[in-house]
Amino acid sequence: MCVDWGVSIRKACGAICFDTSSYHYKSRRTDQAAVESRIKEIAETRVRYGYRRVHVLLRREGWMINHCPAGDPRFGYRGEDVVQTLERVCGRIGYRRTIRVDNGSEFISRDLDLWAYANDVTLDFSRPGKPTDNGFIEAFNSKLRAECLNAHWFTGLADAREKLEDWRRHYNENRPHSAIGYKVPIAMHYPDGVTSPSS
Repeated sequence: MCVDWGVSIRKACGAICFDTSSYHYKSRRTDQAAVESRIKEIAETRVRYGYRRVHVLLRREGWMINHCPAGDPRFGYRGEDVVQTLERVCGRIGYRRTIRVDNGSEFISRDLDLWAYANDVTLDFSRPGKPTDNGFIEAFNSKLRAECLNAHWFTGLADAREKLEDWRRHYNENRPHSAIGYKVPIAMHYPDGVTSPSS
């Protein structure tokens, strides 16, 4: 539109009711090609390693990567609940330098702020009303809601935990993902067809 009709970006965006900040948005997500290549190399030489061992090797080599760490269903989430979950997860996989959070009351709480300060963790808040700041998690949340939360009745927290864990495994081990050529995420780690990570 800008090139064909010679109008400014602002006018073109206004004509199609498109926010100019979305037009100018630059993804902050880092390129994953190098780490994906390294994961494939490890999986080819250590075919019996599960994702936890692969993750440990990557961390030893200095890769700063995440690890699908926890699903923690509750009736409500407060700052102290977030701290409790983070303590459990960080006790296993270590403390992150930065954690991306939105502006929910559980994340802007004094409890989480004190925890982050005490553990030298930076809380990276997305801008209010800008879900594009964290598009990956927004896309994941919509899939979780559509495919798990809206698809089941939960008889209690224990039932919710069991169904959430079943869905998490399905999401990583069986569900085709369009972003990776309709493969399953675990296939990126185990190209030889291993479908379930060992402990």
